[in-house]
Amino acid sequence: MREGEAGVAVRGLCLLSGGLDSILAVKVLQEQEIKLAGVSFVTPFFGANHARDAAKQLQIELLVLDITEEHLKLVMNPSHGYGKNMNPCLDCHVLMIRKAGELLEKEGFDFLCTGEVLNERPFSQNRRALNEVADLSGYGDLLLRPLSAKLLPETLPERKGLVERRRLLDLSGRSRKRQFALAEKYGVRSFPSPAGGCLLTDPAFSRRLKDALDAGESGVRDMKLLRWGRHFRSPTGQKVILGRNELENTALRGLFETGDLFVWDDEFPGPVALVPGGGTAKDLEFACGLCIAYGDAPEGRPARVVVEKDEGKSPVTVSPIPKEDVKKYHIK
Repeated sequence: MREGEAGVAVRGLCLLSGGLDSILAVKVLQEQEIKLAGVSFVTPFFGANHARDAAKQLQIELLVLDITEEHLKLVMNPSHGYGKNMNPCLDCHVLMIRKAGELLEKEGFDFLCTGEVLNERPFSQNRRALNEVADLSGYGDLLLRPLSAKLLPETLPERKGLVERRRLLDLSGRSRKRQFALAEKYGVRSFPSPAGGCLLTDPAFSRRLKDALDAGESGVRDMKLLRWGRHFRSPTGQKVILGRNELENTALRGLFETGDLFVWDDEFPGPVALVPGGGTAKDLEFACGLCIAYGDAPEGRPARVVVEKDEGKSPVTVSPIPKEDVKKYHIK
């Protein structure tokens, strides 16, 4: 194990998304026999499952922090704007580095590291962005980027000899050939696709998010609801969510709360409908019609649905909404 001052083992805290770059950053430092731990963050837009898999593969401890409240604030009003969709990448990276830095101080780590690669992402990983994130986080001199370190300014752990700069890398650009070669060298077989991490980079999810924020739906539960189903606005502006399969029907059932309406077809297979906050009689009629329109009931015929409210369940016979009319209410 690599030792620093007074013969104490060098300890690094790596921001671990579970993607290939973050895995390789750990591998590069493990070659120097540095004791490492990972930290991953949880919000309604991304979780720690990939990081947990990576930590097991790397045989390191993983610390998981829920940053939902702070993250939601910057999603609604990012200082540096959004990327291609509703992804406030620069502000998000600053927040993560800052939270990791606070953990560094609390737990006595010697430095932070990330798997960022210079110029791999034009918006968030160009030289200016990397420097800005380092500066704004307040932990810039303790922030090591092992995959591109030779192309970036020397950091405190390098100057102090805690990490050997000559054994770090000089990756740059969007090509991932060198990363794949390194994965082969280190025997890394399992990692997610580069675009699979954050829902805020997904165009369809971003449209639903923008619609929700425009409607003043900015709470934690509102964000969780965006993950599931088809989303509609009734003629009154009320949100109605339809499950697309059994998994989503189950998830929406789990998100049902006091004050909501929950609707399903009592005779034929199909989606459930969740109306957050309940809405009006017109909203209920709209939700019931959607259930029939997207279910397996005979086309054009009235059908029976069950409506669940706080006071209990009751059957209602309704007609489907014509499919051609549904499109204008669908948030795609």
